[in-house]
Amino acid sequence: MVGLLFPSSVAKAQYGNGINANIDSIEISLLTCGRGGESYSLYGHTAIRINDKWDMRDIVVNYGLFSFKQKNFVLRFIFGLTDYMMGMTSFSDFINEYKTEGRWVKEQVLDLSPQEKEEIVLAIIENSMPENAEYRYNFIYDNCTTRARDMLVNHIKGKVKYEDSHRGNLTYRDMIHICTKDDPWTRFGNDLLLGVKADAKTTQEEQQFLPEYLYQDFSNAVVVADSGQTRKLIMKERQLLNETLTKENIVFTPYKYMLFLALTLCLVSLFEWVRILNYWILDACIFTVLGLAGLILTAMIFSQHPTVSLNYQILLLNPFALVGLIGIIRKSRGKASLVYMVAVVFIVLFLICGIWQTYAEGLTVLALSLLIRYSLKWKTSKEKAQLKYS
Repeated sequence: MVGLLFPSSVAKAQYGNGINANIDSIEISLLTCGRGGESYSLYGHTAIRINDKWDMRDIVVNYGLFSFKQKNFVLRFIFGLTDYMMGMTSFSDFINEYKTEGRWVKEQVLDLSPQEKEEIVLAIIENSMPENAEYRYNFIYDNCTTRARDMLVNHIKGKVKYEDSHRGNLTYRDMIHICTKDDPWTRFGNDLLLGVKADAKTTQEEQQFLPEYLYQDFSNAVVVADSGQTRKLIMKERQLLNETLTKENIVFTPYKYMLFLALTLCLVSLFEWVRILNYWILDACIFTVLGLAGLILTAMIFSQHPTVSLNYQILLLNPFALVGLIGIIRKSRGKASLVYMVAVVFIVLFLICGIWQTYAEGLTVLALSLLIRYSLKWKTSKEKAQLKYS
């Protein structure tokens, strides 16, 4: 990989002896890429471009390399155990890939001193070594964007100060919703897994895990030297590619499905209550689905992603629902009454905790329909000495 940038046999020696005579010919930029059509590309991308006009080497440093072929990739990603790699590719290959995908690409050329350029280049060469290239990826706290930012900012002499973005104290969930606004099912899946910590307010620098926000902040940033002198971080900006991606209009959203399901459950429940019936098979199915979903949320407690460990949605998608199946299947009036009472309590707690956590779209509507159903079932199971089963 180093050979793409400088001859690997002389790279360290060349720069270890001081500033290279041709260092002024090197232009270092931040590349920001628009969102793609796949779920993993909805958040955009960030990379570093190093364009050596003297030696005619133009490469892109990319911290977002991964392979779906990794063993248990999906499980490892969910539990925060995915390793990403830093790699290099030619600028022409990089830009052609994004052109094919129909995604926009913007470039910000940094205003750097020769010494700063040298230190960044040396740090990238060191980082590209096989023993250093791999890192434990975290979607929010340590991703391709924060890695690129830190590689640049940490090797600038002085302090980088950002102008107030006027974005306000967005939460991580707010920002994820902005990126997934055109893909409601991805947003729904994210919200199911994200817990209450995703609703915490963020600082401006914490918001820079998203490529577009880092781009905005770099645009108006200044470097304050130890002497007090200031300069703009970005020397020039240019649009390399315009967006040509066509976004699909999704008609059947999670909310519509949840609303349909909730209305159906309410109608069935009222019919049962009026006719003194008990569709216990329906309850068994509901408890099974809720319980299995609850097992997934329980497993997320052990994930290394800090924003998923405390998730109040587990009060509705509850693994203990699988235990409640016993009373439902046996059709025992006393045990069923207890099961429905516990279900009502958990649903009420779920609705109360919605004050602090934003739930997945439509889940509150579903919870209200289940509250109506199990309140009626609890009342009926207590009042009727003998139930009529259908």
